[in-house]
Amino acid sequence: MQALAGKQLSAGLSRPSRGQLVITSVATPSKAPTSRLAKRSKVEIIKENSDYLRHPLMEELVNDKTYITEDSVQLMKFHGSYQQDHREKRSFGSGKAYMFMMRTRQPSGIVPNRLYLVMDELADKFGNGTLRLTTRQAYQLHAVLKHDLKTVFSTVIKNMGSTLGACGDVNRNVMGPAAPYLNKPEYVHAQKLANDFADLLAPQSGAYYDVWLDGEKFVSVYKEDPKVTADRAFNGYGTNFENSPEPIYGAQFLPRKFKIAVTVPGDNSVDLFTNDLGVIVISDDKGEVKGYNLVVGGGMGRTHRDEDTFPRLADPLGYVDKDDIFHAVKAVVATQRDYGRRDNRKQARLKYLLSEWGVERFRSVVEQYMGKKFSEFVPMPTWEYKDYLGWGEQGNGKLFYGIYIQNGRIKGEQKKALRAVIEKFELPVTLTPHQNIILRDVDPANKDEIMAMLRAGGVQELVDWDSLDRMSMACPALPLCGLAVTEAERSLPDINKRIRAMLTKVGLPEDQFLHVRMTGCPNGCARPYMAELGFVGDGPNSYQIWLGGNSNQTRLAELYADRVKVKDLESFLEPIFAAWLAKRRPNEGFGDWTARTGFAAVKQLAATTAPTLAAAAVKNASGNGNGNGAAPAGSDKQLTAR
Repeated sequence: MQALAGKQLSAGLSRPSRGQLVITSVATPSKAPTSRLAKRSKVEIIKENSDYLRHPLMEELVNDKTYITEDSVQLMKFHGSYQQDHREKRSFGSGKAYMFMMRTRQPSGIVPNRLYLVMDELADKFGNGTLRLTTRQAYQLHAVLKHDLKTVFSTVIKNMGSTLGACGDVNRNVMGPAAPYLNKPEYVHAQKLANDFADLLAPQSGAYYDVWLDGEKFVSVYKEDPKVTADRAFNGYGTNFENSPEPIYGAQFLPRKFKIAVTVPGDNSVDLFTNDLGVIVISDDKGEVKGYNLVVGGGMGRTHRDEDTFPRLADPLGYVDKDDIFHAVKAVVATQRDYGRRDNRKQARLKYLLSEWGVERFRSVVEQYMGKKFSEFVPMPTWEYKDYLGWGEQGNGKLFYGIYIQNGRIKGEQKKALRAVIEKFELPVTLTPHQNIILRDVDPANKDEIMAMLRAGGVQELVDWDSLDRMSMACPALPLCGLAVTEAERSLPDINKRIRAMLTKVGLPEDQFLHVRMTGCPNGCARPYMAELGFVGDGPNSYQIWLGGNSNQTRLAELYADRVKVKDLESFLEPIFAAWLAKRRPNEGFGDWTARTGFAAVKQLAATTAPTLAAAAVKNASGNGNGNGAAPAGSDKQLTAR
């Protein structure tokens, strides 16, 4: 990635040193070059002609067709839904089996009790009977038919929920640390800030309510923070469009999606560096919030065989005082809005602007929009990945309970048991960045009964899960995602069992784990480019293999191999695992070992190890032990130190 960034910069662009950046006065930034405005993608024209996301979607939702046209498909994303084709339900001669996926907006994954119960019911009545938790702490409801969309959307809106901005070229769901630590002010503040960012950058035109509530004035008990309202309206340095229904976005919105995560120092449960903008809460020794460190330019998506697309980690941007945070966020968004590419959607994410400009030039433009300079980045402790599973204390006398949900799919008896517990004890929940769920505000007196109800419903405890499963994620992929070229969610459980058998066969401990992530296409929804072992679909039953990410999610993996067939995983991976065991330093994780060793050396070691494994397999097959039995399930005991 560094080489690619350097290649792009060589085309007449340079990175000035920080010391050369001197702002003597503040002026409204110049707008994007006319060359970029002259040519626009088709989606840009659709947005501009839509009357702020209304037409032709409003008309097509009420016709008798089972689908909407491409123009409306693009607008529908902003409202929180994708049109999909169920590839396994097509019938001969009848064409595509159209249905819709609806995604909610849940800042920090926080879900009121009432909304959880409504989503559970909607899944049964109008979806496929399952709830899908996403890697950005939201719900996805699959298989909704077009004629049910208004009922589903209006029900969500009227029950403390929203889908506005869950998809589309706007700010997406804002991530935050899932832990409900009410006795830790920095966590409470981070979760509130995520909600404030969602409010600050939510579309304002009213089209959402025109489409789904037929213009009905819906009165919510929720009120946004007055500072959010005031700072959104402020336009001292060119961040806003004057007299526009969309003061920040304008008629064309952003060039592409924009993702924000908020966290506290040391807690990287949100995969901070994969976001367009990461915000870290900085507090003093007494827990009082003083300001924020900002990182910019992360993103996962790429396209196979297109080297101009790539995953990227966010760069440090600087520090801002507490009172300036909303202006800083608006300034970053405005910079992307005005300078991001609108002619090529594959190059339209903020990460490409950072790669082209360099962080110093980007910082200088953001500072003009903000009206002041950033301070130096505040030093922070080492990052650590956290999943908050199991029982924990909230700090207010109540408990929380984090439940592992395999690949985020709540279904069957598990779904019934969760509903029964959440309904009986009136519990709010939090959805985590790792596709799991946390029951909050549990009275300690109810702990045993809750556990009994969950066990009776087949909800497994952590001791029942292999640590490989706990540390894995997959996107939904087939059969509904239109971008998927192969399986992910449905295949990963079996592949994890095979990986466990391989680890056991080469002699690694039964509780040894590594971070495994799988996607059915290169867009990276499950963030496979951060994994120690990443599977990225590149054809039917075929994957790219990415290696070298680390357990705290601060290093990008790199492409190790293309077109590895599922049937060949043992012959491909076993020699690598054996070499890891033989050559690693004490307690060295898989990703750290592959990154330190280098891919050329890893391939050489694997090639040397493979004949030994093959000979052992022949010996085992002749009756001297099988050496390939399934390993015992992982436990909630101490995972092997890494």
